[in-house]
Amino acid sequence: MKKRCGWCTDNSLYQEYHDKEWGVPLHNERELFEFLCLEGAQAGLSWITILKKRENYRQAFDYFDAEKIALYNDTKISTLLQDTGIVRNKLKVNAFVNNARCYLAMLEKGETLDELLWSLVDGKVIQNNWKRLVDIPPSTPLSDLLCKELKQRGFTFVGGTICYAFMQAIGMVNDHTTDCFRHQELR
Repeated sequence: MKKRCGWCTDNSLYQEYHDKEWGVPLHNERELFEFLCLEGAQAGLSWITILKKRENYRQAFDYFDAEKIALYNDTKISTLLQDTGIVRNKLKVNAFVNNARCYLAMLEKGETLDELLWSLVDGKVIQNNWKRLVDIPPSTPLSDLLCKELKQRGFTFVGGTICYAFMQAIGMVNDHTTDCFRHQELR
């Protein structure tokens, strides 16, 4: 039996996410935008809640096509707020629309999420060596800097803790605990 990070339960969906996605360096723009949105949706909730709804989110939000999301109007937002397949929080749904517009504004200026994110770590994964889950901080000066950078560009639901979870998910930091089989694989 594989030893996994302590947050990974015996739920097969969670294990697959942990084993194949979490902490793997990601550079795909659409997927980065999706993760940024979903990490914001997670605020105040557990990741498994969002993970279970991820396919519903993809369908509801046009597979995270920022150009389509940026055009959502009040009618579309009202429809989304009736969708039981997503977290029906008006502030979070509005943040998806706002962040799509902010993301497109970045692209218009010639800046990508990939470039912004990975420039903060000089293109290299930060290799942490946490022995226990309790040792992993909820945010770091780097996640606070990312929060500041995103907020300067108008993004919402991008606090320091959300940004750190985002950085973990997309592999900017290797926060698999040292006893987890993925820790060494992702070094």
